[in-house]
Amino acid sequence: MRIFLRLVRPIAVAGLLLAAWSPARAEDSATYPIVINHALGTAIIAKKPERVATVAWANHEVPLALGVVPVGFAAANFGDDDGDGLLPWVEERLAELKAETPVLFDEGDGIDFEAVAATEPDVILAAYSGLSQADYDMLSQIAPVIAYPDAVWSTDWREMIRLNSVGLGLASEGEALIRKIEGEIAAEVAGHPELRGKSAMFVTHLDASDLSKVNFYTTQDTRVRFFKDLGLATPRSVVEASAGGSFAGSISAERIDAFDDVDIVVTYGAQKLIDAMAANPLLARMPAVTRGSIVTLGRDPLGTAANPTPLSIPWVLKDYVALLAKAADRSAVPATPQSE
Repeated sequence: MRIFLRLVRPIAVAGLLLAAWSPARAEDSATYPIVINHALGTAIIAKKPERVATVAWANHEVPLALGVVPVGFAAANFGDDDGDGLLPWVEERLAELKAETPVLFDEGDGIDFEAVAATEPDVILAAYSGLSQADYDMLSQIAPVIAYPDAVWSTDWREMIRLNSVGLGLASEGEALIRKIEGEIAAEVAGHPELRGKSAMFVTHLDASDLSKVNFYTTQDTRVRFFKDLGLATPRSVVEASAGGSFAGSISAERIDAFDDVDIVVTYGAQKLIDAMAANPLLARMPAVTRGSIVTLGRDPLGTAANPTPLSIPWVLKDYVALLAKAADRSAVPATPQSE
């Protein structure tokens, strides 16, 4: 019997949740062949995959979380403090599984098709990715590929787990993993009531020397979607500016008044950037800037984990929520607008 899965919404695999989950007990819970339709085509998995490869950002964390060590996955290219190609939560999980570091694909210039092919995978996981149609077509000559359900870089952490776990034949284990992570998030957020009723915006990589434009992640981006998990709302201004479906947007700083309803700003940078924003005659009109309710993240594991993934969420949750809570406290102070 074939299983046809669209897997765009959680209901597609609802009811498959195990009462209890342990990665050490992961078993094949699927009936084959599995047919998965996604944005770039159709993946047909004829039998239980034994050799799993992943490409793009963090897809390898799904099999690792479920106790399956991939034969190869993309080397970390952001937030890798020691330069070994592994983020700390991945390194810790490999140690827990007593596994050697698999083949790491260098994706600095795009997908390394030859390296992927050399691992001889039975399936390639890429549910969270920016694969082009040409990338997908090339990878599909190697093995069935599970790509994103709708748009590039827009698959949130739940969808990533659902799609990739189905590709592993572990759909119900994937659902149990989602519930486990949701429980950890809820427990942490419950200790920070100051987050309730606050809104947040994720501004991208501002240049302190040129603040003429404000770049931001839209409601399609996983960083923004994660705010809801953490008890924060997305302000109407960001929702309206997200029209068009892209994961990022940009407006002129002259239009900064559009974001008056933002309580907290999260961005990549340091104190130098905060000082530059406060001194800028346009950005200083934004209430969140005036109050200093800004969270700055670096090119380190904490900054990396603001983009939530199955293994990074438990690793970073306490510190990230604490930073957001401090900014929420500052957002409660009435802003004093800069004089015109």
